[in-house]
Amino acid sequence: MCRLMFVLIALFASLTPAVAREKGVPGQFDYYVLSLSWSPTWCGGKAGKADTDQCGGARRYGFVVHGLWPQYAKGGYPAQCAPVQPVPARVVEDMLPVMPSRKLILHEWSRHGTCDGGTAQDYFARTRQAFDKVKLPPALQNPEHPQSFSVEQVERMFADANPGLGRKGVAVMCRGNQAAEIRVCLDRDLGFRTCGRDVRPRCKGGVAHFPAAR
Repeated sequence: MCRLMFVLIALFASLTPAVAREKGVPGQFDYYVLSLSWSPTWCGGKAGKADTDQCGGARRYGFVVHGLWPQYAKGGYPAQCAPVQPVPARVVEDMLPVMPSRKLILHEWSRHGTCDGGTAQDYFARTRQAFDKVKLPPALQNPEHPQSFSVEQVERMFADANPGLGRKGVAVMCRGNQAAEIRVCLDRDLGFRTCGRDVRPRCKGGVAHFPAAR
């Protein structure tokens, strides 16, 4: 019985830091991850087909902003750090060209933006600034035909297109073998930096397939 209690206490102690990191305090974090979603992969899935904002209109997107996420250097991230204040309608409208889902905008503010330490206007202005900073490789600027690259090739293309961004500052995320997101790591001043240890490429077989944007 004593041995069982010891194991349970040790297990709880090992889990507590991860739980504590989830809540977080506004403004207390180390760096950002800018997540760029490959819209054709999202729109080709079941959830995407119900997303009329992003997937139901005449426009077909390539990369769009998923979010700008405060992160901890040692791993993990804060979430839902403060009571959610409404996002002004004008801010939502200004973000739609690069983040074309009202539901996503409100979700990202609630989960990640409240940890940034500023207002919704501040957070989304910073998000737009981060998106404008990252240059997309020519091969991935709304291709009309499907493209396939190794993870290393994608990392190199982003590094080549963005002086100062190293391959360890980029992570390619897939859903199965389809490219879902590119994550770019930025310091608090939005300069390029190396990603933390938990931001790593995840693509089956080390290859990312990009469905066509049109």
